[in-house]
Amino acid sequence: MTSDHRTGPPKFGSERDMLRAYLDYHRATLAMKCEGLTDEELRQQSMPPSTLSLLGLVRHMAEVERAWFRRVFEDNDAPMVWSDEIDFQAAYDASESTRDEAFKAWEAEVETSRRIEREATSLDQAGYQPRWGEEVSLRMVMMHVLLEYGRHNGHADFLREGVDGTVGA
Repeated sequence: MTSDHRTGPPKFGSERDMLRAYLDYHRATLAMKCEGLTDEELRQQSMPPSTLSLLGLVRHMAEVERAWFRRVFEDNDAPMVWSDEIDFQAAYDASESTRDEAFKAWEAEVETSRRIEREATSLDQAGYQPRWGEEVSLRMVMMHVLLEYGRHNGHADFLREGVDGTVGA
């Protein structure tokens, strides 16, 4: 991995500033885990039976960003990126994907999410979660997506160790 260029979250700040900073920190963490790897290395799968790969995680997080920001606050019917249905697992199949394809989609969704958050008047702004059939707050969405990144960045640690050959070292 290359050096760590992430901006750490602040020690003090408003709730919104903290949520925004921690989300960006975790987004940068996922990108950092993928730095310096070839497409083939990014597609390297975890131990069977899992088909999880770093590239699959990037694709999955593009779907998460879309499902929780774009579909909730802008377009409830926006299609998923890699699935005609609401199938988050489809994104994990990165066997034919490239860094360029996956990162382009993920970065576009991150920018849309950031714009939606910036334009919201408050963390209490409500959006409609079509999968649940009910309204949710921007606060809840930001927390949910932050937790998704935290969970998947844990997976990314192990996947990167496997690619680097440092498992058990």
